[in-house]
Amino acid sequence: MATTLGLDIGSSSVIAGILRGTKVVAEAPRAFFKSRCDGPRVEVEPDELLRALRTAIAGLGGAAKEVDAIHLAVMCPAWIALDRTGRALTPLVTHQDRRSVAQALELETRFGREAHLNTCGCRPFPGGISSTTWAWFKQHQPQRLRRADLVGHLNTFLHRRLTGARVTDPSNASFTGLYRTLTLDGWSDELCANLGVDRALLPEVHDADRIGGRITPEAARAFGLRAGTPMLVGLMDGSAGMLLAGAKVGQLFNVCGSTDVLALCTDRPKPHEKLLTRALGVQGKWLQVSTLAAVASAIYWVRDQMCPGMPIEEFRAEFRRLARRGPQASGTVRFEPYMAGERTSIEQRQGAFTGLTLASTREQMLSAVVESLVAASAARLPLLAASGTKLLRNVAVSGGSDRLDAIMRRDWPGQWTFRAVTDATMRGLGTLTPRE
Repeated sequence: MATTLGLDIGSSSVIAGILRGTKVVAEAPRAFFKSRCDGPRVEVEPDELLRALRTAIAGLGGAAKEVDAIHLAVMCPAWIALDRTGRALTPLVTHQDRRSVAQALELETRFGREAHLNTCGCRPFPGGISSTTWAWFKQHQPQRLRRADLVGHLNTFLHRRLTGARVTDPSNASFTGLYRTLTLDGWSDELCANLGVDRALLPEVHDADRIGGRITPEAARAFGLRAGTPMLVGLMDGSAGMLLAGAKVGQLFNVCGSTDVLALCTDRPKPHEKLLTRALGVQGKWLQVSTLAAVASAIYWVRDQMCPGMPIEEFRAEFRRLARRGPQASGTVRFEPYMAGERTSIEQRQGAFTGLTLASTREQMLSAVVESLVAASAARLPLLAASGTKLLRNVAVSGGSDRLDAIMRRDWPGQWTFRAVTDATMRGLGTLTPRE
């Protein structure tokens, strides 16, 4: 059985593991990197991410030099522009960045709302479509782009630095806002013209299981790898998890944690303004995705701000107790669950309490937060069902610390069964079979 180096690069860390099939036989300690947050801007310094990548690979103690192939899963979008040598001209602008609202509205106005939705699968949401980031840099920092030779996402950056290749996969291409997502047949000349960019700056699009390139001697020395090792094009982290879940048409995959992502695998994508439609990256399938941007992070915000002295286990028991009581525990208090904005809105919403009186209690406020999240979770099911794909009733679940996943599913309509999928992104990489 082939041995694989899996690289899982998320919003704050790199995980490196050795896989045989979907079994993780060794895993290095998580190597963290920092995001720079300035108002709506969220960026990662490329050199900082590469440092974390080197650290994670080194944590495997030389085993990375013995693998048959390297498989890659990345956060998405993470937009970057490179010069002709592969050096970064811009930071990596992550999916948490919301600076480009004005540019998103301008792009959509010029192209047409329905036309945009029906070409790339969703509206140009800041943080969900990186064409808006590209438009922001064109307007505010054009000098950074004058020497641009290649523009793409994190997997494109890593390939350019490690293999010299200029590649991406359909899942990452979907996140650019420049790809014909609904037909999977390449970059859109019309969307590129609307943004005012040369499509020659974009990488080649290949399925995630294709060998994108081979590790160069320079990269081998810098990162502790073996020169010539093939590296797959790679895909977004959510797609890797869906592959481990089986990627059957109708399969639901729920990742519950700081954010809550519910993805439906389909072979008949039907775009909707409140869903993100993405290519899976392989198999000619798609994901239709609904994301709650702040779930555990919103609940723990309440703890940090309102009851910082409460022991963590006592706090967890409290929000589970309130979830069992239901809506009556919040009294007149209501909460808008947009502490990290809304992934399917151009102009970002914010969290807010309403219905507060002098009689309102801290318990009611925590209950209102929990109830708002439970209701938002349940509201996604009819939305996904309206896509026309029959939903399979066995849901794959990843994450769910503190039993939060069970709380979030409390009001789901109908009958469901759930199965835990552990180490979903890393193990999902093991489902890929390299192709030339």
